[in-house]
Amino acid sequence: MQALSVLLTDFTYKLNQGKLDLNIAALVFDSRLAKADTLFFCIVGLQTDGHQFAQQAYDQGCRVFIVEKNVILPSDATIIEVENTSEALSTLSCTFFNYPSKELELIGITGTNGKTTTATLLHELFSHLGYSCGLLSTVVNKIGQKEVPATHTTPNPVALNALLREMVEAGCKYCFMEVSSHAIDQKRIGGLHFRAAGFTNITHDHLDYHHTFAAYLKVKKSFFDHLDPTAFAVVNTDDRNGSVMLQNCKAKAFSYALKSPADFKGKIIENSLGGLVLQINGQEVHTRLVGAFNASNILLVYGIATSLGQEPLEVLRIISELKHVAGRFEHLRSRNGRTAIIDYAHTPDALENVLDTIAAFRNGKQIITVVGCGGDRDKEKRPKMAAIAASKSQQVIFTSDNPRSEDPLQIIAAMEAGVKDADQHKIFTVVDRLQAIKMAIVMSQPDDIILIAGKGHETYQEINGIRTPFDDVATTQNLFNQLDK
Repeated sequence: MQALSVLLTDFTYKLNQGKLDLNIAALVFDSRLAKADTLFFCIVGLQTDGHQFAQQAYDQGCRVFIVEKNVILPSDATIIEVENTSEALSTLSCTFFNYPSKELELIGITGTNGKTTTATLLHELFSHLGYSCGLLSTVVNKIGQKEVPATHTTPNPVALNALLREMVEAGCKYCFMEVSSHAIDQKRIGGLHFRAAGFTNITHDHLDYHHTFAAYLKVKKSFFDHLDPTAFAVVNTDDRNGSVMLQNCKAKAFSYALKSPADFKGKIIENSLGGLVLQINGQEVHTRLVGAFNASNILLVYGIATSLGQEPLEVLRIISELKHVAGRFEHLRSRNGRTAIIDYAHTPDALENVLDTIAAFRNGKQIITVVGCGGDRDKEKRPKMAAIAASKSQQVIFTSDNPRSEDPLQIIAAMEAGVKDADQHKIFTVVDRLQAIKMAIVMSQPDDIILIAGKGHETYQEINGIRTPFDDVATTQNLFNQLDK
């Protein structure tokens, strides 16, 4: 419980109505959670406007409201006007939980691909180094080794600061978190104090939300623009937009690259299903992770860890022991020699990177790709992903991903439109994902490689708003067991 007047100290607002000598037990932006002693934020969202639910919140007992538009409520309600309620929610969430990000070394990882892998590897690395650490990721949140289910890549400001406070209370020194473009744009990370920021890459994604690539790039860049001079940034200069992230950035800047000069320079010596052999700043290291994209992720991990003061050789030693991240180039082997690779690749660039990696060691055997695209999301990437799958595979099965409210056949039709005439003979359509994976296994020969792309770590499939259990890894392993008999 906090005094409203104290909560609003050093906060810019206009008191439109009511009094400030009230106590606040919780901050809420969902009207269904509003009740006595809660502070309700009227957030203007993409689908709904919280101002429309102010009366409902009042009827449930709430008496304190943060607004950016005019609302009419009874005289015993306190109405506080701000310029932007989303920013206010972030700022006051930090205040309400007593700025936990200032008591941690908070490291944010942003980019289109590689955020989950990098953040997770950093959490594992620093845990092996003996630190208690937090993790905020697409797959799972962790407080030390305690797992907390993840619902979003980056949680809302209230949940985010609550988790950070719990990490502080549990004795965590570091927190590694994914920072999505949605979270940046929606002010979810406002008010947080970042010790460091890492940039992986930026490619085609989320244009259903940002509308243009330029807008998407600008949002990513704004994360770096708001770092303070005591922070540092580590960016991928193999990506031409890596240097863009550093324009106007006040933090100390570092670069990493496989193809160009950089502060953290890597070279791939060997790349196979058994892992990578890398040279990093002149030192050789073997890692179980596979592919050039993972070599880049490892460089970022190394750059951040050593910039945080960790001993380089010890960092490399532990990197050599780290395992792949769930659903990221996770490979299974059947008893009769077939290999399946399950990967979260759901953007054109990620799919191309995975297929190029597989092509490097397929030794003349087939690549059979099972892929779909999510419904109610960026439609422009559907034909692009299909074209990449068709050009870089010997056989392709288009199937459902998470169709959500869309007709899976319409999603697949949009994909098929991107396939060149010369590749049409490779394409099969099997809407049912289970049957698509089964077909890929049945049509494969020993030593063929089956790529099952798009869902990775997810353990559900969302169809018509209903999530039903579906796990690509478990499904593939079960089918291997059945068909190997």
